[in-house]
Amino acid sequence: MTTPGMNVGSGAPQAEGQSFYDAVGGHATFERIVRRFYAGVAEDPVLGPMYPEEDMEGATQRLTMFLEQYWGGPTTYSEQRGHPRLRMRHQPFHVNPEARDHWIALMRDAVASADLAPLHAVTLMDYLERAAHSMVNTFEPTPED
Repeated sequence: MTTPGMNVGSGAPQAEGQSFYDAVGGHATFERIVRRFYAGVAEDPVLGPMYPEEDMEGATQRLTMFLEQYWGGPTTYSEQRGHPRLRMRHQPFHVNPEARDHWIALMRDAVASADLAPLHAVTLMDYLERAAHSMVNTFEPTPED
């Protein structure tokens, strides 16, 4: 029975010795989360302008590979792109608290849509929120287009 106003997910728990990557469903789950996230980014007035439309698929692939590697999946990201160096890679972009908050909101929606086990959803969002906070590189207002 579902409690009104409460969605905690229905994913299975993690087996002993199993990676987080495998426990949440591997590539298919991470790709689904990232695609949902970027669908929101494309429509977002703050984040959308930061992502060139012609590179949206590339951004999707890079974030998917990064998350997979971070959570115990294939090491394709490092093999293709080297060390993640997240702050350095995001330095050219105007990442202020408003952009961070939009990013987190879209990622929360994407993770919630994956219907993960509660512990997995919270663990993933904890990492993603901390990472988003660390990407802030300016407190200047969002540029007007």
